[in-house]
Amino acid sequence: MKFADYTNLSFLIGAELSLFWVIPFVGILLSIAILPLIKPILWHHNYGKISAFWALSFILPFTFTKGLDVALHKILHVMFIEYLPFIILLISLYTISGGIMLKGRLSGTPKSNVLIILIGTILASWMGTTGAAMLLIRPLLRANKWRQYTVHTIVFFIFLVANIGGALTPLGDPPLFLGFLHGVDFFWTTQIMLFPMCLVSIALLIIYYLIDSFYYRREQIPNSTNIIDDEPIGIEGAGNILLLFGVISIVLISGFWQPQVDDLNILGIHVKIQNILRDIILIILILLSWFMTSRKIRMKNGFTWFPIQEVAKLFAGIFITIIPAIAILQAGAYGALHPIINMVTDAQGGPVNSMYFWLTGILSGFLDNAPTYLVFFNIAGASAPQGTIIADYLMEQIPQTLMAISAGAVFMGALTYIGNAPNFMVQSIAEENNVKMPSFFGYMLWSIVILIPIFIFMSFIIF
Repeated sequence: MKFADYTNLSFLIGAELSLFWVIPFVGILLSIAILPLIKPILWHHNYGKISAFWALSFILPFTFTKGLDVALHKILHVMFIEYLPFIILLISLYTISGGIMLKGRLSGTPKSNVLIILIGTILASWMGTTGAAMLLIRPLLRANKWRQYTVHTIVFFIFLVANIGGALTPLGDPPLFLGFLHGVDFFWTTQIMLFPMCLVSIALLIIYYLIDSFYYRREQIPNSTNIIDDEPIGIEGAGNILLLFGVISIVLISGFWQPQVDDLNILGIHVKIQNILRDIILIILILLSWFMTSRKIRMKNGFTWFPIQEVAKLFAGIFITIIPAIAILQAGAYGALHPIINMVTDAQGGPVNSMYFWLTGILSGFLDNAPTYLVFFNIAGASAPQGTIIADYLMEQIPQTLMAISAGAVFMGALTYIGNAPNFMVQSIAEENNVKMPSFFGYMLWSIVILIPIFIFMSFIIF
């Protein structure tokens, strides 16, 4: 089979596709939102099959109508360029952080809880929201085990550590990493997102402290010897901290290093050599963490592979079924989703940054933030002059627009349990520790009441 040059393939296909082709994408996301509520046992045992069903519901008719070579090219492209780097980074952060255990005197007071969440918020941008959340959720649960009111603490932990804290680097949150893979400079994100991230984080920490202090006064506070662990604060599995620095270093190097070597051509897909080496080294770091870490540490951390297996299977279906949605959006005014283009574009053809923030954000909360970021990244980049790299155009010509897309995707991933991968994991771990977490819509009530007013204020201030 001979693979042709598909430089303009997304545009050409997108201009031809109707909204019918987006049904599998909508189907898999609705399945994630609804089935765990109405059919939890069915979902728990069959989520991989459900993901595969929606993926095949796109692949088979697309192959039949567009031909095997076009379909195979599009699927391999999204797998090699987007899904595999994304999931390898996620697994590395999850595995390595799962080998680090914080132990010792954690009291569960409002001040200590704020401190843990603040540390997690800071760490999230540098070890990933997944890494920071997995590192600190169990110590936070252990510190608050004696308390009757803990749900609000876990909710704010999801807001800050599992989402908003990851806004400063591509390591922090999956959508920013996808932007990095598409050419966004590593530290550009840090510079542009520092102010909005600090604004939102400080507001949420203040609100959390006031709420937690209110509930703390209502607690039946036991004897201090029952609250505080006898063991001094310490870290087990400290070698994994070095491996985390290794993850950070190799991702940085892969972004800056430009070897004078041709890309590797895999069945018509051009994969950069530095990206291949990055993923290989990340896999080596995963294996090192797994074999060098005592099984007792992982057992005490409650480490299992289930959360990452669930994310890997579901995201494979999401990345495949989003292919037609991105193609349609890349067609711009010629595509079936041109009304969305009109909403984010003013009469002069310029971007409406506030609409980019809200549309990216709301869809990120319900349709998962990583693919949603890609959708609006491509919408904004559609106005780039022909031959211009989209990331360069966004960073240099319309940086506020890319900031709006980044902020919407990262911040509003906190709106629902399905907005970001760690949200699932934190909810699952909390429930394993006998914390009765809110339902899907119960959690949304928290996010609407707390987050939306802050985002409205931020929108007025920045956009």
